[in-house]
Amino acid sequence: MSTLMFHLEDRVAYLTLNRPSVFNSFNRSMALELQRELDACNENPEVRCVVLTGEGKAFSAGQDLQEVTEPDGPSLPTILQEHYNPIVRRIRALEKPVVAAVNGVAAGAGANIALACDIVVAASSASFIQAFSKIGLIPDSGGTFFLPRLIGFQKASALMMTGEKVSAGEAERLGMIYQVFPDDQFKESVAQLARQLATMPTRGLAYTKQALNRALYHDLDSQLEMEDRLQTMAGRTHDYEEGVRAFLEKRKPVFVGR
Repeated sequence: MSTLMFHLEDRVAYLTLNRPSVFNSFNRSMALELQRELDACNENPEVRCVVLTGEGKAFSAGQDLQEVTEPDGPSLPTILQEHYNPIVRRIRALEKPVVAAVNGVAAGAGANIALACDIVVAASSASFIQAFSKIGLIPDSGGTFFLPRLIGFQKASALMMTGEKVSAGEAERLGMIYQVFPDDQFKESVAQLARQLATMPTRGLAYTKQALNRALYHDLDSQLEMEDRLQTMAGRTHDYEEGVRAFLEKRKPVFVGR
């Protein structure tokens, strides 16, 4: 079964992360498939808006830690350089509006990929979690770049260090996301927003996006490279190994500060 579902309707491309049994956590297959579909959407003149969402109860729980611990699993540098950083760059370079429709929990890389989109909306029961500190890592996927710019340095720092869960309503209040829709109206509300964007002047929206990009993240590449270096260092620590073991063993981790 495909790890990503594609559906085109009313000039809107719906890209649905499709690993619901593991809360749409990213593995290599899904990350690469998402990159291919984003490229295809950029080239397809029939697509005038892209909606990224998740199948089932979650948007995305972030990285599939089971894949990381497999003997032939990808390393952290590989995950950043070949999976997440290319996704973030594609989202920001895509010459059409990209809407993140957060239908459930968005954690770790899942949260930060959502925040990299042009417009983020969420179901009222959804939540956002910077879960990295819980396993001894740093926020990646552009998180250290986008989140402080959205909600301010102090609040972003606290959320990243504590791993506190943020409800959809609180995320809207903070300016982290654009709007919250009631659960029972979520799909139709997303479709209505996407249809509206798909009927607007696509090139004008593309130029608007380019202007925002230039104003917002002229230093993104250096930030992504820094995340790469620091993530590699974090992945060599005892606490990272302990955090992953505790997650897989479904117990509370015991961190020792090394």
